Amino acid sequence: MSISTPVKLYNTLTREREVFSPLDSGNVRLYVCGPTVYDFAHIGNARPLIVFDVLYRLLREKYGADHVTYVRNITDVDDKINARAAERGVTIRELTEETNRVFQEDVAALGCLPPNVQPRATEHIAEMIVIIERLIARGHAYAADGHVLFDVPSMPDYGALSRRPLDDMIAGARVEVAPYKKGEMDFVLWKPSKEGEPGWDSPWGFGRPGWHLECSAMSHKHLGEVFDIHGGGIDLVFPHHENEIAQTRCAFGHDVMANVWMHNGFLQVEGEKMSKSLGNFITIHELLHSDKFGGKPWRGEVLRLAMLRSHYRQPIDWTVKALEEAEKTLARWYGVLRAQGVTAVSAHDAPLRAAFVEALCDDLNIPRAMAELHAMAGKAEPRDDDSQTAKAEAEKLARAASLLGLLEGDPATWAQKAPEANVDAAEVERLVADRLAARKARNFAESDRLRDVLAEMGVKLKDGKDRATGEPTTEWEVA
Repeated sequence: MSISTPVKLYNTLTREREVFSPLDSGNVRLYVCGPTVYDFAHIGNARPLIVFDVLYRLLREKYGADHVTYVRNITDVDDKINARAAERGVTIRELTEETNRVFQEDVAALGCLPPNVQPRATEHIAEMIVIIERLIARGHAYAADGHVLFDVPSMPDYGALSRRPLDDMIAGARVEVAPYKKGEMDFVLWKPSKEGEPGWDSPWGFGRPGWHLECSAMSHKHLGEVFDIHGGGIDLVFPHHENEIAQTRCAFGHDVMANVWMHNGFLQVEGEKMSKSLGNFITIHELLHSDKFGGKPWRGEVLRLAMLRSHYRQPIDWTVKALEEAEKTLARWYGVLRAQGVTAVSAHDAPLRAAFVEALCDDLNIPRAMAELHAMAGKAEPRDDDSQTAKAEAEKLARAASLLGLLEGDPATWAQKAPEANVDAAEVERLVADRLAARKARNFAESDRLRDVLAEMGVKLKDGKDRATGEPTTEWEVA
């Protein structure tokens, strides 16, 4: 463990930044809502995957890898799954297996560590039935017409997470009007299955669980009645997370389900809400393997860096320009590591810069942490006067970046796989680094000569200054 700085997290439940204090520092417990595997995950789904992977890495660094349990579920029973399987003429199992396989490949390409547990909803039906029985016994649920519903008025402080007026909650929940419901806000815990739909035997007939109940059962089984952190996208605050809280608290009689609730902000695409009708609906798989967005496939690490440029609680605009900038940044950083002979493995024991750690521990202030990475990269640029200091900075860069899931690849491989395949990227990086050293030494004649050499190779340069350090920088692209 190398982090002594207190971790502060914004808690949606209290609307405050709080010093994180786990229930048990020997087993810090994190639950994040995973995919409903009826279709490939879109780029908006990638944001919580990346954000909470960074949190997982930070917690592992602070408490020890063996002392953090990260659970991210797989929803493999849902009305959307039923409809999509029927539409494609395949079995539900075939659909969910294929979709989950692609999801796992995509999330690995984004550089996310695998969770400790990835429970499937269909493997926790018995646990769901137990929770329903507890809710009925405690007067918080009732059976009616083959359904079981949660009795919202039975919980006086229902709505504490979202803090929305009743009318807004009714609209947001898209309340179904049904004669068997006692109250319009009551939501389904169990519902009957028609012929051909997946279902299980239960005390209330052959049926399947409601969506909200699934996460309550899986988090309870793998993390306990109360755990440390529950995460997801801001769109899940209501009704999903609100209903999770209601079910779990009322079933087990606690004041909270999770002590901290964290939510990442919305994502837009080129300034507009992502939707299929606008033609800007983009999956992670498409970004990795097609030219639909920006005219070429993008490497997962580029997607990851572009996603981390904004604070996780703020909205983010997904643009081609952001991807291009992320790609150039990674090319520069990997170029620095390559020039100094540093890899993530060789830098494993390098010290973490205090300012970087403080930024990350401050409610995952990744933009501020990024500024520290840029500063380290600037100090690690090859120079003749102090090569050992530069290499040490490169090691610090690789070590810190690994906490964000960046620069964990082979620097040489990154250059070989660079999109600018019509030039030798490694040679370009070497010449750019030599020219940068000449600029810093005010050897303008050599700087101009190298610019001309690069221009003959078809490389266009853009000189600037690092905003954090004021030192000269250079970005390049194939003209």
